Parts: sequence; structure tokens; C-alpha cells
Amino acid sequence: MSDESEGGGESTLTVVLAGGVNLAIAILKLVAGIITGSGAMLSEAAHSVADTITEVLLLTALKRSERPADRRHPFGYGKERYFWSLLAAVSIFASGAVFALYEGFTTVFGEGAEQTKPIVGYIVLALAFVLESVSWAQAVRQVRRDAKAEQRPFFAYLRMIDDPAPKTVLFEDSAALVGLLLAFAGIGLHQLTGSDVWDGIASILIGVLLACVAYLLGSTNRGLLVGRQADPRLVRGIRDHLGAAPEIDALVDLQTMLMGTDHVLVCARVDFDDALRAADLEYACVRLANELSERFPDVSEVFIEPVPRTDPQLRATVLARYGLPPRPNQ
Repeated sequence: MSDESEGGGESTLTVVLAGGVNLAIAILKLVAGIITGSGAMLSEAAHSVADTITEVLLLTALKRSERPADRRHPFGYGKERYFWSLLAAVSIFASGAVFALYEGFTTVFGEGAEQTKPIVGYIVLALAFVLESVSWAQAVRQVRRDAKAEQRPFFAYLRMIDDPAPKTVLFEDSAALVGLLLAFAGIGLHQLTGSDVWDGIASILIGVLLACVAYLLGSTNRGLLVGRQADPRLVRGIRDHLGAAPEIDALVDLQTMLMGTDHVLVCARVDFDDALRAADLEYACVRLANELSERFPDVSEVFIEPVPRTDPQLRATVLARYGLPPRPNQ
């Protein structure tokens, strides 16, 4: 995972740039929609409004999640980023998809509307495409850079990312570019055929596109809020490090959870060498926790619990969760 300070600054730049671009585009689309009478253009205006609201929510997520831990929240506020990002996904659906679907069905099944000055729509869509491309390029640049730092393929990194901000901006900007092409097609076919049905179909497709994006982002943030396991590579590294400790006979259970971007909670149940004294066991727990935090910067909290590996209830719990017996120390 990326360094927290660098990742936070890059994410903030990505979100602020996207927000400014979307606000400007929303105004342009709204004016063009009123002038041309295009339902697809009005749907795109709603799309950009939803994106602007999304950026505000993401900026809130970035700022609130940076607060330090306190008495009421001893593990910090890292998950605030996931909560506000989930609201951003809801905003995309409520403010963008619903309006676009309504506008599309109203245009298709309602009374026909005359299209005026389609050239205005074409110009605004072209300008919007250029501006959206700038924001999209910044989001791609950040994700690509972070994926390279993680030594992962681009799309594999997107699936594992624990910072929802760049992923949200990338998805919504990609949807925005596709939506602009749909709106352009709707206005063009309306002009060529004289039928506003094409305009309505374009609005419906924009609504479906936004609904799909909202679902994907909502699903990602739901998993992070519920408590997702850390990166499998990190889990394997922690397992191997604990398994190699001379004081440990067996790693009985290992649980990890993302507590925020670049913050991982580690809970390990281990069977220590029975020859250890109580003081030796205490020092071993402290040493191992420090070693994990030093070797893996994302590990922010470590809890090590001494347990007997032969306990039948604990063994049943581990088997029920993973389907594998505890791994003995080699």
C-alpha cells in the first residue's frame, strides 16, 4: 500500500480536481439542456451535479478519516473514509441515475419535444469531454502509480484497493466520458430522425450506467465498512514472520482487518513453547508486535494471545472459518 501522507495528498488532489471540473461541466450542461431542450443533456447535467456532490463527500471522507485516535474511538477514524464514500455512491444513484431514468422514460413515453440549437449541445459536450478527460487522466495516473508501487496489475490493484477516493473518481469519470458519448449520440440521432425517442433512450442508458457505477462503488465500500481482511500478501507475510519465531510452536489463528486506508489490525492466537517463563512470553509478545509494525508499515495494531493448539473449541472455530487446521511451526 502507498505511504499514507503521499496517498492522502494525491487523493485530495484527485478529488479536488474532479470536483472543480464537475461543477463547471454541470453548469455548462444545464444551460445547454435548457437551450436545446435535450433530455439527454439534462440527464448529463444531473450526472455532473451528482459527481460534484460525490467529490464533496469524498473530500469530507479524506479530512475526517485523518483525525487521530481518542478515548471514544481508540482505533481511530479511518473507517470514516468508507462511510462517506458509501454515501457518495448513494448520491450517484439518487441524484444522477434516478433523474436520468425519469427524464428518459418521460421523453420516450411523453409528448414529443422540439429540439432547438443542437450545435450548442455539441459544443458543450465537446468541452465537457476535454475537461472530464483531465480529471480522468489524474485518477488513472494515481491508480497506476499506486499499482506500480504495489507491484500489481492495474485492475488487480483496483479490486484490492483500500482507499475508495481514487477508485470512486476513476469510476465516475469513466462513466462521465461514456455518458457524454451517449448524450452526443442521442442529440445527433434526434437531429437526424426528428424523433426525440433517441434522446430519451440515451437518457435511460445514462441512468442505467450510473446505477451500475453506484452499485459497484457501494459494494466496495460495504465490504470495507463491514471489515475486510488485509491484502493476502500482507497476511502471508505476517503468518510467515510469526511462524518463524523461535518461541512459537504453532500459529493457531490469524485474523486481520482493514481499519482504514493503510491501517491494519492484527489478531494472532499462537501456541508458545511450554518451556517459556511468564516473563519470557510477555517480552516475546512485545517484541513480535514491534517487529510486525516495523516490517509491515500498514500494521498499526497487534494483539497476540497465547492459546493451546489442542483446544477442541478453538480448533473447531478455526476450521469453521477457514476450513484448514492450524499451521504448525516448521
